Amino acid sequence: MKALIIEDEVLAAQSLQKLITEVAPDTEVIATLQSIEESVAWFNENPMPDLVFMDIHLADGSSFAIFEQVEITCPIIFTTAYDEYALKAFEVSSIDYLLKPINRNDLTRAMNKYKSLVANNSVDNQAIAELLQNLGATKKYKSCFLVPERDKLIPLATANIAYFYIDTKTVKAITLDEHTYYMSQTLDDIMLQLNPDDFFRANRQFIVSRKAVKDLTIWFGNKLSLNLSVKIPEQIIISKAKVSEFKNWFSK
Repeated sequence: MKALIIEDEVLAAQSLQKLITEVAPDTEVIATLQSIEESVAWFNENPMPDLVFMDIHLADGSSFAIFEQVEITCPIIFTTAYDEYALKAFEVSSIDYLLKPINRNDLTRAMNKYKSLVANNSVDNQAIAELLQNLGATKKYKSCFLVPERDKLIPLATANIAYFYIDTKTVKAITLDEHTYYMSQTLDDIMLQLNPDDFFRANRQFIVSRKAVKDLTIWFGNKLSLNLSVKIPEQIIISKAKVSEFKNWFSK
């Protein structure tokens, strides 16, 4: 069996591959992909694998976007921290999922389920595609976060946030009027709650708001440097691999 992993966290991908080798030694992981853009290119250039392990949220957006650009006709096991509604939908449509952190028992269950579905020819890929479109269309995003200020919790509207960034392991939100607020969540968790039309995961340190991007500077190595309308603690660099994705997002 040939399997494909789509996961933007390197350590998570390595851990999953190791578990797959232990649970299903007859499975060959033929590639590990980290982004929507890379995944779309791979499916356009390679034959369909037997199975895909797919993280629902990638650094450059929701993996649902992959299905809008290519047709995937093999079973999929999602890795996710998604809400209960979505998980129930996956169950009803015979799509399996693994909650992070993934353990051996859960992976064994998922592999056995998929082997059974394939053996009985009961994987409905059309239902999978329709479900993904519906989930993507109905997902609701945060309009505000509750953040601490002195001895209170106050609402911070996402519309007023210029960017989030990690500063010595602390996540901060900077507003358009340059106030700083401390966040209790990781950047990964925050990005899951933001509308990807309005916010972009520039790199591992920054999530930026479209409202705050003033212009772009062409950087060496085919990268981009973002210039914001507010002060930033360091240059925000878009890697060569994400330049196309960022341009598409920014020019919508």
